[in-house]
Amino acid sequence: MRHGVFQQLSWLDRYLPVWIFLAMVIGVGLGRIFPGIGPALDRVTIAEVSLPIAIGLIWMMYPVLAKVRYEALGTFAGQGRLFGLSLLFNWVIGPVLMFTLAWVMLPDLPEYRTGLILVGLARCIAMVLVWNMLARGSNETAAILVALNSVFQIFMYSVLGYLFLAVAPRWLGAEGMVVPISMWEIAKSVLIFLGIPLAAGYVTRRVLMRRNGVAWYDQTFMPKLGPTALLGLLYTIVLMFSMQGEKIVELPLDVVRIALPLLAYFVLMWGIAFVVTRAMGFSYHQVASVAFTAAGNNFELAIAVAVGIFGIASGEALAAVVGPLIEVPALIGLVYVALWAQRRFFPADQQGEETPVPACALPATTKAEHV
Repeated sequence: MRHGVFQQLSWLDRYLPVWIFLAMVIGVGLGRIFPGIGPALDRVTIAEVSLPIAIGLIWMMYPVLAKVRYEALGTFAGQGRLFGLSLLFNWVIGPVLMFTLAWVMLPDLPEYRTGLILVGLARCIAMVLVWNMLARGSNETAAILVALNSVFQIFMYSVLGYLFLAVAPRWLGAEGMVVPISMWEIAKSVLIFLGIPLAAGYVTRRVLMRRNGVAWYDQTFMPKLGPTALLGLLYTIVLMFSMQGEKIVELPLDVVRIALPLLAYFVLMWGIAFVVTRAMGFSYHQVASVAFTAAGNNFELAIAVAVGIFGIASGEALAAVVGPLIEVPALIGLVYVALWAQRRFFPADQQGEETPVPACALPATTKAEHV
């Protein structure tokens, strides 16, 4: 690429780990200055989550879901083999891999382990479009996969959450190490923190596109709405760390232990998806789209569910928050690996490849999106 991958990201995406780290620091500071902030936040609740927190959780999801190209599902026919393979990676292999890594690498930290499992179940529906574009993947394929994952999360997240959090641990003989959890608890959080913003995002897209056209929606409206998802995420993180900042200050090595299985997960998921799809004869552009979709995760949803079920000051919520700190640098690194692999293993696909769009001209689907 003529310009470096890092330079092609919008400045918001480029420094996402920095913004998250600063939000954590601000939150810790607020918690020390105002030690009664927790009870104050809990005075008004929705689904057992304080209303100020619930507003932040819903808002950080809404702009992301307003960007999803739901109309792309109409082009699903004729590519069932590729999309079926992607669904296998996202909804079978991904959750199983994260479950395995969490149990192997965090056997003595059940709260963080549970948080990572929630992350593994939340499939990427937004920032994958950024990584896919930078790696010269197929924009059309990525759009359809994002739409598919958005729909599947409504139906599958609570089912898989119950399976991996309440049922599978019993197979390992660890009943006493797992917090009892019902499918309804997970479903309730998904319906509130994914269902509400999904419905709002879908209606927003349909109504405004019909009224003002696709070009206006993607090039005028979404560049204004899209970055507010970051504000919702940072606002939520500030409040979360204002309530559990002491834990972070006292246990910094815990963050490192959470980061290690996350890093292993990103690398393994991307590598498995890339190798398998290449072996099956797909083009580089399709391979890249499937690999990055398989590797990315929807941390907004994982944070919302962790907060809704276990509480804002829980270890589960902390594990979910650490996710985007690791994902951004890890996936940027994998973009470089993908571009190298294209030159090394797909020389024919470099002829007539999709032309990458300059960052300054990207529509809202590739700016200020988060996992």
